Amino acid sequence: MGEEINMREIKKPAEVQKPHFVLVHGISGGAWCWYKVRCLMENSGYKVSCINLKGSGTDPSDANSIHSFDDYNKPLMDFMSSLTDNEKVILVGHSAGGLSITQASHKFGNKIRLAVYLAATMLKLGFCTDEDVKDGVPDLSAFGDDVYQLGFGLGADQPPTSAIVKQELQRKIIYQMSPQEDSTLAAMLVRPGPILALQSARFTGENHEEVDRVPRVYIKAMHDRVVKPEQQDAMIKRWPPSDVYALDSDHSPFFSAPFLLAGFLTKAAASVGCN
Repeated sequence: MGEEINMREIKKPAEVQKPHFVLVHGISGGAWCWYKVRCLMENSGYKVSCINLKGSGTDPSDANSIHSFDDYNKPLMDFMSSLTDNEKVILVGHSAGGLSITQASHKFGNKIRLAVYLAATMLKLGFCTDEDVKDGVPDLSAFGDDVYQLGFGLGADQPPTSAIVKQELQRKIIYQMSPQEDSTLAAMLVRPGPILALQSARFTGENHEEVDRVPRVYIKAMHDRVVKPEQQDAMIKRWPPSDVYALDSDHSPFFSAPFLLAGFLTKAAASVGCN
C-alpha cells in the first residue's frame, strides 16, 4: 500500500514577488509619459507606480511658484517615505528625473534596489560645478535662440522661473523618432517646468555613503537631441554605473522604443536579483 500523504504538510513554494518599478518623468512631463511602458510592465506581472512631480502632470501647482528642488521633488520623497521598512523599489528617472532619483538615493538608499537613469542627468551631487552644468543641462542652441517659452514668476527683472520648449519645435527636438500620435499627445499634455527649482538641485549636505550603496544602471538614448550622447557619456565616465545599455531612440524612448525599453528595465532588474 502507498504511504498516506497529508496534503496539509506539503509546503507550497514561496511565491516570488515581482519587483516594484517607480517611474519618474523629466521636466515638462508627467506620469502620462509612461503609459506604454506601464502597460507592458504590468502585463508582465510587475508592479508599476508613476509619479507626478510638483507642477507636473495632474498636479495643480503652478511651475512659477516652485522655487526649490526640494519642493519640486516632494511627491517622490513623500512616496518613498510611505514605503514600509522592508519594501524596496526600482527607481527609473528620465531626463531631469535623474536628479529626482539621485536625491531619493541620498535619502532613502535602504529602500532602493536599483536606480535606472534613462537618458537622464546623473550627477552625484547635483549642479555644484561648471562641469556639472556642462554635462547635465541641455544645450539646445543648435535649434536657434528662441527655443523656450519662459515664465517670470518673480518679475521680469528676475531669472525665469519656468520654461517649456515651444510647441513648434517639440517634435524636432524631443520626439523626432516617436510615433506622430505620441508627439501630438505630448504637445497637448506637456507643461512648463520649474527651471529655477531644477537649477537649485544640490545634494552636498546629503549622506554620500547612502547613495553609493544604491546600484545604478544607465540607459543611453543614442539619438538624443536634449541630453546629447556625449553628455551622457561624460556623466557615465564621472560616476560610473554598474551597467550601461544603449537604445536606438530619441530623447523619449518610452514613445519611440517602448518594447526595447521595457526589456532593458527587466534586464536591469535581473542584474540585481529581481525577475
